[in-house]
Amino acid sequence: MKAVVQRVKRSSVTIDGKVVGEIGQGLMVLLGVSEDDTERECDYLADKIAGLRIFEDDAGKMNRSLLDIQGEMLIVSQFTLCADCRKGRRPSFVRAARPEKAIPLYERFIAQIQAQGIRTATGEFGADMLVSIENDGPVTIPLDTDEIMPKGNGSHLK
Repeated sequence: MKAVVQRVKRSSVTIDGKVVGEIGQGLMVLLGVSEDDTERECDYLADKIAGLRIFEDDAGKMNRSLLDIQGEMLIVSQFTLCADCRKGRRPSFVRAARPEKAIPLYERFIAQIQAQGIRTATGEFGADMLVSIENDGPVTIPLDTDEIMPKGNGSHLK
């Protein structure tokens, strides 16, 4: 599972001229689900992002999480994060999960964030969306569970 996390002052998603999701201060998360992702990757990534200490404390250091500042999260599904550009100039999306797998994991990710008490807004899976991002900092952090998630049985997550 891949995510691009951006610290924002505000962010919104518009579909067909109508704003369908918007937040104030918080995190804009573009989320890509790969064919080999499971609930384990989903839960790990949701917990990781909610706890990322990328908001400034009183001393100006990035020491506070979204939970600490009681911020909001806008979550937008983006299969293009799973692009493979190793060959040629046209990206391949064969590693991106098909909707029947991606939608349940996308919805689970949203539910995991909401379960932590974070106000969320979303785009619409598969829709053509106009995403407005007022990046704060700017702070942008790419995350890939293939790179950041410990291998093993997951017992360390409990």
